[in-house]
Amino acid sequence: MEKKTQGRKKIAMEKITRKDRREITFSKRKTGHFKKPSELSTLCGAKTAIVVFSPANKPFSFKHPSVDSVSDQFLASNSPSKVGVSSTIEPSFGDYYRSANINKFNRQVTEAMNLLEEEEDQGKKLTEIEKDEFKERFLWNSPLEYLQYYELEQLKVSMEELKTKVYKEGEE
Repeated sequence: MEKKTQGRKKIAMEKITRKDRREITFSKRKTGHFKKPSELSTLCGAKTAIVVFSPANKPFSFKHPSVDSVSDQFLASNSPSKVGVSSTIEPSFGDYYRSANINKFNRQVTEAMNLLEEEEDQGKKLTEIEKDEFKERFLWNSPLEYLQYYELEQLKVSMEELKTKVYKEGEE
């Protein structure tokens, strides 16, 4: 039985010669390229801006917080004479909805991270409560660094008594 498709296979990195295929490939891959800067701005709070021109010379951009602010900061840090120079690229209609989706995703990630931090704090509190309960019940279940001196003395006496009982049981 022969395969109906070629499946995934590695293609050489070279310019796609047919214009229609080049445009299709661009439209399929551009969102993947915008995903990483979105994650970077969400996780690290970095200011990011990417401007990509399609084969049809249409500009597409991802920006956080805006292309103008990021480009102004970049130009100001690289050449003081060009402060205030900015180029405005109008996003296409599709970019507006994509940007809204990215902002929604960023908010969801931030909320999830906050919930995770709260759960970790709650877990730490429960662990401390559990340690305290075991400490009160059985000395041998408590980590030695959490025991007071008199508790260590009690533990030593208990272990010596246990040792003598084991020897007595072994002799009988």
